[in-house]
Amino acid sequence: MNAPSVHSTVLSPAALAKIDQAIAKYPPGQRQSAVMAALTVAQDENGWLSVETMDFVAHYLGMPPIAVYEVASFYTLYDTHPVGKHKITICTNLPCALQGANVAAEHLKKQLGIGFNETTADGRYTLKQGECFGACGDAPVLLMNDKRMLCAMTPDKLDQLLKELK
Repeated sequence: MNAPSVHSTVLSPAALAKIDQAIAKYPPGQRQSAVMAALTVAQDENGWLSVETMDFVAHYLGMPPIAVYEVASFYTLYDTHPVGKHKITICTNLPCALQGANVAAEHLKKQLGIGFNETTADGRYTLKQGECFGACGDAPVLLMNDKRMLCAMTPDKLDQLLKELK
């Protein structure tokens, strides 16, 4: 089945090609199975997922918009509001907490002057609390922009990271 006839001002042709590659991995008639990949592509291109973008993805995949909203709001890797240039997500689950994640989180809050789910006034940093990233042995763990995992993040390592990001 070919993609629905849609004029996209929401996503570029390159993004649509990536979504089409994801769709091709599933049996015919199962376009909706590519929803997570499509949302990731859309977020990578636009920085976050607006209602307009989620509606477009729903139409493109032939599924109800509410189903796309449910996926986007369930998983913490999707942002349904604008985020800073550097989105820092720190795992605070028990294994990370036992290895200093709470100390690291408080250090980041103090250094950035924001709490969880907030963005600095200059738009550079957003701080989020995340669930397990599957690297408990390397705790405390954080994700930079949902792509780069950083391990054993002590306050000193966090200070070095913030210095590099400036």
